[in-house]
Formats: sequence, C-alpha cells, structure tokens
Amino acid sequence: MGWTNLLREIPDFPVPGVLFRDVLPVMADKLAWQEVLDGLESSLKTQGADAIVAPEARGFLIGAPLADRLKVGVVPVRKPGKLPAPILQEAYSLEYGDNQLQIEANTTLEGKRVLIVDDVLATGGTVAACARLAERLGAEVIGYAFIIELQALSGRHRLDLTRARITSLLTL
Repeated sequence: MGWTNLLREIPDFPVPGVLFRDVLPVMADKLAWQEVLDGLESSLKTQGADAIVAPEARGFLIGAPLADRLKVGVVPVRKPGKLPAPILQEAYSLEYGDNQLQIEANTTLEGKRVLIVDDVLATGGTVAACARLAERLGAEVIGYAFIIELQALSGRHRLDLTRARITSLLTL
C-alpha cells in the first residue's frame, strides 16, 4: 500500500475545522493509481454489478476506469444545473453544509445491481443521496466502494447495509 504515502491532508478545507483528505496525488502517480484500481477491482469483481453510480467529481475519476475494468456501465450523478431535464434530485448533508445531487430521470437502472463509488466515505451524505437516486430508478444497491473511509465520521451508519457491503482500501 505504497499509495498511502501520497495522500495529502489539508487542514481547514473547505471550511475551518475540516481536515480534507486529498486523493488527487495518488491519481497522478501511475503506479499508485494502478495499485488503487487493482485493489478496488479485486474486491468488487465477484459482486455481480451491472453498473457503477459515481458522484461528481472524484467519483467520476474512480468510477469510469473501474467500470471499464469490471465491464459494466457507469452512471454519473451531478451537482445541480449540469444535466438537461428531466432529472431526479436528492438533497443531502455534508460535514460542512447541505447540497443536492441530480441524475437523469431516463437513466435505465430498473432491475440493475449497482455499486456506488467515491473517493472518501466521510459523513455518508453524498453516497446515501446517490443510493436514493439509484433506487428511485429501480436499481438495487449492492455495495459501496471507497479509497478511504473516515471511521470517526460514522458515514457507514447513514447507509442501508442490509443487502450492500462497504469496500474501503484504507480506514482512518
């Protein structure tokens, strides 16, 4: 797990009191990035997913190459104002505020098994909103995958883990 040496911690970003965990230096290093993708692929390949649902923006960067490796589709979940109508929308809370996410309402997820992929599981608000959007489109959420899980923020407690499991490469 040499990639962990490339993680950056940025205090007071994006607001005072938050310690931001930055995975972009890991993505910029070809060997570290391959190690992360290999680890996620290895953990997820037997789950039988049909698609990956990935929130803007780091979720896109992880979800797209992972979907390619798993031979599944990727469905982007966007911030407001980035998708043409019709859309479905979900509000959610972050460690430092509230926001909304949107998905195209005509996305075909009915009966599909989906994995929700993002860089960090913190409070769980973002991925819980992604799960609600996917379920509103008829998908079954079978798992969540992250590079990092911040255990102290208890994000996993906001997720329905009845039929889904969490995969994290690093728990802090």
